[in-house]
Amino acid sequence: MEAMSFSCFGAFNSCKDKSGRNQTQTEGIATNNVRLFSYNSLRSATGNFHPSNRIGGGGFGVVYKGVLRDGTRVAIKSLSAESKQGTDEFLTEINTISNIQHPNLVHLIGCCVDGSNRILIYEYLENNSLAIALLGSKSKRLALNWSQRAAICMGTASGLAFLHEEAKPHIVHRDIKASNILLDENFQSKIGDFGLAKLFPDNVSHVSTRVAGTVGYLAPEYALLGQLTKKADVYSFGVLILEIVSGRSGSKAAFGEDLLVLVEWAWKLKDEERILDIVDPELIEYPEDEVLRFIKVALFCTQASSHQRPSMKQVMKMLSEEVNLNDKLLTEPGVCRTRTSRRSGGGSSTETPSPQACKGKKSVNPFVTLTQLSSSHSVTQMLPR
Repeated sequence: MEAMSFSCFGAFNSCKDKSGRNQTQTEGIATNNVRLFSYNSLRSATGNFHPSNRIGGGGFGVVYKGVLRDGTRVAIKSLSAESKQGTDEFLTEINTISNIQHPNLVHLIGCCVDGSNRILIYEYLENNSLAIALLGSKSKRLALNWSQRAAICMGTASGLAFLHEEAKPHIVHRDIKASNILLDENFQSKIGDFGLAKLFPDNVSHVSTRVAGTVGYLAPEYALLGQLTKKADVYSFGVLILEIVSGRSGSKAAFGEDLLVLVEWAWKLKDEERILDIVDPELIEYPEDEVLRFIKVALFCTQASSHQRPSMKQVMKMLSEEVNLNDKLLTEPGVCRTRTSRRSGGGSSTETPSPQACKGKKSVNPFVTLTQLSSSHSVTQMLPR
């Protein structure tokens, strides 16, 4: 077996020899949910972390495909930032993350803590990330029909709503994007990297500033002021819907002579009453009414004022039911970009956008706020804050 149980005083306490010195834990079961792996076993599983086994990477670290000794395929993520937490504190956080389980969240199998190495072992998902399957190179892209894309939107919304409302403690993801949405063999979507921000203090975060996220997905209030709420995730999810509908990247693509980012382009097409022009040309057949509703939901999610955005539970209802979305109540999206992305129209960046790089009109009426969907299917109503 890849992991063997061991006995120590306390689930996360280091074992001590007779002299009282700490011994390095190798492999075992820290709790019912977390398995501890030795560094050597993970080196063996990945062919010494060979580049040919690399299947992804991002701010938090590099991901490798691996095969455990019992034949189980796994995704092994070597974290790039060094946590200042001790082993016990780190494992406690890992245990918390592993206890958060949902069909639309990537399952954390175990971890390795060896010196400065911090490595996480996840379930392996056959169809990789949405970034590769939908937005990647033509050789790796998968032909996703509308029903599959709609299911990916719904599954991701369900997982995010669970993190926001039902997980204990509640979790704000902070980096919802296509590369953090993984697809299993049946194209069911699962959110990855949730809870990882808690493992590292801000000064050793995976970006060089207090803001953790990816340009193109960042809500303006978070990018500029560091105001992190669930509504920042809602904004990112709105961008994700537009990517799924359009087959275009929200962080790399630019449209028109003004080099508009995806959210801006969607708003422009809406103003010009040709919003369905955003639909992926690869989608030959699709239900226009349903696709139009998904696009409107995305625009509700990306409004400049966080108070105007729905909760993820509202989003699920808006996506799953034929509700009447009054797009006359929509306000302009907030958009944040770096100077680099503005000039070249390509590439994501960890640079914090300047105030001049973020825009979006606030609601004309300061008393408009989102409430629970009513029986009349209105998504907003007039109430004082």
